[in-house]
Amino acid sequence: MVPVKPSARGKSRLEVPGAERAALARAIALDTIVAATACELVAQVVIVTDDGSLARDAAMIPALRFVPEGDAGGLDAAVGVGVAAVDPNARMPRAALLGDLPALRPEDLTAALQAAAPVDRAVVADAEGTGSTLVTARAGVAWQSSFGEGSFARHVELGCRALQIPDASTLRRDVDTAAQLEAAVALGVGPRTAALLARH
Repeated sequence: MVPVKPSARGKSRLEVPGAERAALARAIALDTIVAATACELVAQVVIVTDDGSLARDAAMIPALRFVPEGDAGGLDAAVGVGVAAVDPNARMPRAALLGDLPALRPEDLTAALQAAAPVDRAVVADAEGTGSTLVTARAGVAWQSSFGEGSFARHVELGCRALQIPDASTLRRDVDTAAQLEAAVALGVGPRTAALLARH
């Protein structure tokens, strides 16, 4: 599940001179989605959003399913809507991936999902160690998440095992600020984000 806020509302703290925030937020989300679809352990990427322009821009990405967010309100509710739509009985392993990982490489996501497979629930910390970029639950385990500021500690309290993912993993570099985007660029962002930044 990849919850994505409508671009007009997303990334309110991301100010890059000369770059339209909504366009940048959409490019970051699309690069994240493309990387997730290329991960060999991902059966389907489910996008939970009410952003119609994102759906149009993602039309050429294979194997996506779009679920409207509706009145969900917040990341956890949006993820819950996606889980309920595609696997309400927890028959398959599920994961929630935040849509702000423009440098994500499929192999880094694969490594995390492999590490998560043996445990009931798992979480990956962001680069700062306080937030969460990925939360998982294996088959038969009820879904729970608590995204938002300081979410890593809350996920551990919910019973998620903290996965030992290397600091340099692209899975840990989420982007909310210009400084974080600069760090992601140093790792190598996806083509949509790179193209937009190259124009400015």
